[in-house]
Amino acid sequence: MAAAAATFQGAVPGERRSFWTGTPEIYFSKAIDNSRLVKVEDPRRSREMKHFGFALGCLFLLVFTYAWQHFKAIEYGYQIESAKRELGGATEMNRALRLEDASLRDPERIDVLARRMGLVPPAPGQVVHLDGSAGDLQGPVMASAAPVMVVPGQ
Repeated sequence: MAAAAATFQGAVPGERRSFWTGTPEIYFSKAIDNSRLVKVEDPRRSREMKHFGFALGCLFLLVFTYAWQHFKAIEYGYQIESAKRELGGATEMNRALRLEDASLRDPERIDVLARRMGLVPPAPGQVVHLDGSAGDLQGPVMASAAPVMVVPGQ
């Protein structure tokens, strides 16, 4: 360091000096011909590589299966949450529709609307029951069909 400082003391200002004092390195390219070389197969190494490849393939399949199950479980969780939200909305809509149905079926409301339209209660004898008796409505009724016969030409 002191020698480098000494060389600068005698230098002219503005003049630049090079510090490189070594010899240049020169590289020569040499063509190498390996075409006559023959690779000898090592059966032990080949067997080891086959075992390693098989073990690596099994490990890949295990990791891939685990990842697939994990992502499917997450997807099913999202689907369950979506179905729960949909069920909650449908339940709320069902409750609102039942409440609206009950309010629309209110006999007092129907009577008020009928009177506004000018309707009056039926007089005795105006109501005709088609099934004949009012006592049959208490139990379940089974539908039945009478056989129909088609006569050609009529």
